[in-house]
Amino acid sequence: MTGNGKNHEYICSVEAAINEIGGKWKSLVLCSLKDGKLRFNEINKKLPDITQRMLTKTLRELERDHIINRKVYPEVPPKVEYSLTPKGESVLPILDALCEWGKEYCDNKVYQES
Repeated sequence: MTGNGKNHEYICSVEAAINEIGGKWKSLVLCSLKDGKLRFNEINKKLPDITQRMLTKTLRELERDHIINRKVYPEVPPKVEYSLTPKGESVLPILDALCEWGKEYCDNKVYQES
């Protein structure tokens, strides 16, 4: 589905995959969660260039698409943790391969290990 609630037929499955994990921040959020559960501020510290608004939007989209879990603990102050679902974990080898591809073919670009 698209953001306006209408069904969208994809020309190819790559388009569907990129729709789920593409964009500037989704892959970076997924990489930040690869080592385990994190709270909102912990993710934000790993990605200092993302605004809180954009991080919230990205987390909601990933949760909506069942790529991450959001667990709220019933305590005061509220505690919320994010973690990868099995679907999210299945994306990690793809992101690792993209990382390696970037190292090999984007050598003129500045990059930082996640």
